[in-house]
Amino acid sequence: MLPDKIREFVTQNHRAVLSAFRRNGAAQMSVLSVGPYRDGVAFTTTEDRSKLVNLKRNPRCSLLVSKDDWWGYVVLEGRATVLSADNTGAEELKLALRDVYRAASGTEHPNWEEYDEAMRNERRAAVIVVPEHIYGTAT
Repeated sequence: MLPDKIREFVTQNHRAVLSAFRRNGAAQMSVLSVGPYRDGVAFTTTEDRSKLVNLKRNPRCSLLVSKDDWWGYVVLEGRATVLSADNTGAEELKLALRDVYRAASGTEHPNWEEYDEAMRNERRAAVIVVPEHIYGTAT
């Protein structure tokens, strides 16, 4: 569950760094745009990205969400839930990708049909990091 204070922080701050784990245990980090979604914080990525391959193998991860000036941040340690064409119906995935877009950008897309087509062509997945532990200066 995402506490209200953290949900508000992530609604206002979309820059993030994800730490996932490679097969050998080393950290694999990615810069993302994120937003609050369901019980966690979400982003989209393509099926061929290392971060998604690593999260599918080991969903344990950390997500640092920061203000633009780095003077305020929260870290969510938890597990990633992946919504992709492999495990999610087409309509549900389409709606999830739209919702994550809204959450991560804070805006509506100007052409949802064009967006949906791009998401299918790019083989995008939605990833939701559900926190088990939260810390940082904005907690």
